Order: sequence, then C-alpha cells, then structure tokens
Amino acid sequence: MYAIIESCGKQYKVAEGDVVFFEKLETEVGKKVSFDKVVLVSDDGKVQVGNPYVKGVKVEGKVVSHGKAKKIIVFKMKAKKNERTKQGHRQPYTKVEITGIKTAAKKAETAKKAEKTEKVEA
Repeated sequence: MYAIIESCGKQYKVAEGDVVFFEKLETEVGKKVSFDKVVLVSDDGKVQVGNPYVKGVKVEGKVVSHGKAKKIIVFKMKAKKNERTKQGHRQPYTKVEITGIKTAAKKAETAKKAEKTEKVEA
C-alpha cells in the first residue's frame, strides 16, 4: 500500500515505514504529524485518485529530526563587467517516519472486528 501526498508545495510517494525528508515543518521532534492532502492511494491494485484529494484518507507520521541539507553554492557572474557574487545556501528539512496510511475502508474493518469481539465476549 502506498500513497502520494502533497506537502510544502511538493508531492511525495510514501508507504508505511518509509523515512521522508520534507521541507521544514513547525513540529517538535517526537510528535505525531498528519497529512490529509492525499492525492492518490493504491491498496493491493485498487487505485483511488482524488479530485483534487481523496476523501477519508490520512497519512500519519512521526517527526524523527530536524536538520539542514548539504550546502549548495549560488554563483552569479556577468561577463566582461567584473561582477561576481558567491552565496551559499543550506535548505532546512524535517525527517519524518511514516507510521500508517488510514483509509475509510480500514476504519470500517476495524469497527466490524471490534463489534465481533464484543459479541463473542458477551
């Protein structure tokens, strides 16, 4: 099972157990984060495509760490003018571990299982 989610103006393909690097999210390390802008969900060959998002589907994750990516050099030069500028940049990121993809069908299945166990216990 995998999903394509939209976050920080980009789309990411995620599956349960994946570790994904998002642009900086304002969440503390160790906290749970939920993504509800799910564009596509694939579950055992069944594909649901949203218009623009799939309803009733959430992707949950846990923030592992924050950091900065490798430095890139931005060098601008104008020929024959002796004009040069050199600038470095490190993009901040948030490392998130995907813990689960919750769909409406899975919620219904777990509710049915809970009902059956309650009937058996009674």
